[in-house]
Amino acid sequence: MQVLKKHNFGAGPCILPGSVLQQAANAVVNWNDSGLSILEVSHRSPEFESVVLKTQLLIRELLNVPQSYEVLFLQGGASTQFSMVAMNFLQGRACGAYLDTGYFAQKAIKEAKLFGKVAIVASSEDKDYSYIPDHFETPSDAAFLHCTSNNTIEGTEMFSFPETSAPLICDMSSDIFSRTINVRDFDLIYAGAQKNMGPAGMTLVIAKNEFLNSVKHALPSMSDYRVYRDNQSMFNTPPVFSIYVSMLNLLWLREQGGVTGIQLKNHKKSELLYEEIDRNPLFYGTAMPAHRSKMNITFKMHDPSMEAEFLRFAAGHGVVGIKGYRTVGGFRASLYNALPLSSVEFLVQVMQHFEKEKTMVYSMGTQIAGS
Repeated sequence: MQVLKKHNFGAGPCILPGSVLQQAANAVVNWNDSGLSILEVSHRSPEFESVVLKTQLLIRELLNVPQSYEVLFLQGGASTQFSMVAMNFLQGRACGAYLDTGYFAQKAIKEAKLFGKVAIVASSEDKDYSYIPDHFETPSDAAFLHCTSNNTIEGTEMFSFPETSAPLICDMSSDIFSRTINVRDFDLIYAGAQKNMGPAGMTLVIAKNEFLNSVKHALPSMSDYRVYRDNQSMFNTPPVFSIYVSMLNLLWLREQGGVTGIQLKNHKKSELLYEEIDRNPLFYGTAMPAHRSKMNITFKMHDPSMEAEFLRFAAGHGVVGIKGYRTVGGFRASLYNALPLSSVEFLVQVMQHFEKEKTMVYSMGTQIAGS
């Protein structure tokens, strides 16, 4: 029986290249002809230590990470980072400054309030988080300024970052490795792996050593960045499989021309889909044009009663993962690195086909009513 090809626009876990999935599948059975599965191998073995090192070196190469920064592998996703950032850098200090641009920024703010004072420097809540605020001041006594580079649920993205005297911390979970960044602009970057890097389970942290050394108070070992740094991300058992598949995926990314090469492809994909959303009379984009994300394209229908029907129509053609987040509704198409342009082209065709069907039904109904 022939299986319908699926076009995966899911927001996370991310779509992975077919070649990466095949290599990972082989390693689950027999890794490097060792007779062991990658799921069984000791994380203390020289062979796996070389995987960790290679993954770190790939990250340094692809993002041009300076030697004054550490590349760390943690667990717990970005959600753990919300509290960990505050535990390390907010306690005993005046305040933490936060830019409120959506659901996950709000979650970070909520966690930070458990450890100290929080100053919200700007918010786009007034317009349903459809834009990124760009006029605000950071308190002079702020321990750091925290921002979210890409808002997965609201479909907005930061294309420039604030200049501030405070250390800059950024949650880049959903757009890291999708575009070029200047790591030197940040004091700490964190990102869950499950968007553009690999399977869920590993969290990437890139941190300036000087910033890590500014922490003077005692912390639980598992919440202390310095512990991960001093133990080469091996203080406890790391997420072995997630790190290994991330290494494979980063090797694939290098073959695509690195971050610069994939950025051009991502631009073409998002441009094509936004053009159809703006052209098609059934749909409209929810984010302000200047702030539209290139990773997570959010849109709705002018007639909300058609949305469930369109979801069924799309699923019937193999388009999956486009249902919007439960709190906002509508649709969300995530165009992560491994999603091919052909899948975006196919989604556009599905939208056009649905439009034609609805136009035909409306036309027939009008003719019948007039007869």
